Amino acid sequence: MTSALAVVAVGLLLAWAFAPRPVQVEVAEARRGLFERSIEEDARTRLRDRYIVSAPLAGQLARITLREGDAVRAGDVLATLTPVYSPMLDERTVSELNARIDTIQAMVQRAGARVERAQVAVELARQELARSEQLAQQGFIAATKRDTDRLALDAARKEYDTAVLDQRVARHELTQARAALSAVRAPGTGAARAFQVRAPVDAQVLKLSQTSEGVVALGSPLMELGDTRQLEVVAELLTHEALQTPPGTPVRIDRWGGPVVLDGRVRRVEPAAFTKVSALGVEEQRVRVIIDIDTPHAQWSALGDGYRVGVQLIVRRERDALRVPVSAVFPWDSDNRSNMAVFVVRNGRAHLQPVTVGERNGVEAWIREGLDEGASVIIYPPAAVRDGVRVQARQP
Repeated sequence: MTSALAVVAVGLLLAWAFAPRPVQVEVAEARRGLFERSIEEDARTRLRDRYIVSAPLAGQLARITLREGDAVRAGDVLATLTPVYSPMLDERTVSELNARIDTIQAMVQRAGARVERAQVAVELARQELARSEQLAQQGFIAATKRDTDRLALDAARKEYDTAVLDQRVARHELTQARAALSAVRAPGTGAARAFQVRAPVDAQVLKLSQTSEGVVALGSPLMELGDTRQLEVVAELLTHEALQTPPGTPVRIDRWGGPVVLDGRVRRVEPAAFTKVSALGVEEQRVRVIIDIDTPHAQWSALGDGYRVGVQLIVRRERDALRVPVSAVFPWDSDNRSNMAVFVVRNGRAHLQPVTVGERNGVEAWIREGLDEGASVIIYPPAAVRDGVRVQARQP
């Protein structure tokens, strides 16, 4: 009797040892709530408007005391320009200028003599015309003689006007020649008039192109200004992703170094794409998406131009969606890979449940049909899980 009981006990022990065990699985509960699908990308900030202040004229630039980050208001003096000195002249050039002055002085004297001669000619022509008119009235000379004398007077007057103009030109040339020599004879005399370059808008100094005193040419950049309160975010998206983010798409801005996530909105998607080589060497077509920051400036005042940030562009948002972990959903029809299913745990067994998936993101899947709220689904189902297989939830 004792040996029979031992045999039965051993048989029961062997049956228990070789009986199939429930498969250990991880489960999650299907819950309703907010579902979002977003496109995540690295981005950078940039100023909406920037101003490059350049020298409006060539001159001597005084040392700029402003530094990067200084705030300026519209109309504030940014830089001061003064006229530059005339170039230094050698002895030969000075001698040539003196000789030119002597020559032009002689030309002025000759022009003066020509004016006097022309003035005498006018007076003679006037007297001759007066005699001719008197004799013509008395009938002693023909009328043609009077007309000829009148034309001679007009010609003498024009000759006088020309002589006066030549004298004026000669005097101007003499003034120019003396001015060319004045910088050598008395350099630095007289107070130079300063020209002040002023700020066009209220902004901050972003970059200084010229800080030391020196001579600058016309159009030389002096500094770069911008209002850091008017920042925008630029994200470079793949073209098929950019088509999903029209203007008005909500954006979350994170990984910028601050304690809060900033809110933003797509303002513009640029119409032209460009080719960019990825880190793996793959050519990609990308397009720039411009994002406005909606969060008040006080919460992101530390941000500046060209800072790196992360953006999440919300392309789909459902307020009351049935959600399960994305790792619980898998294709189950080999002929149609779009057919999706999950394993639902009921009464200790796994049941294959076809479902209709609306959207998926990196964490969750939105189940449109085929699943009830509160159902327990298997996440990362092992290969041993089949429809009807006994399963046991693994304890955390």
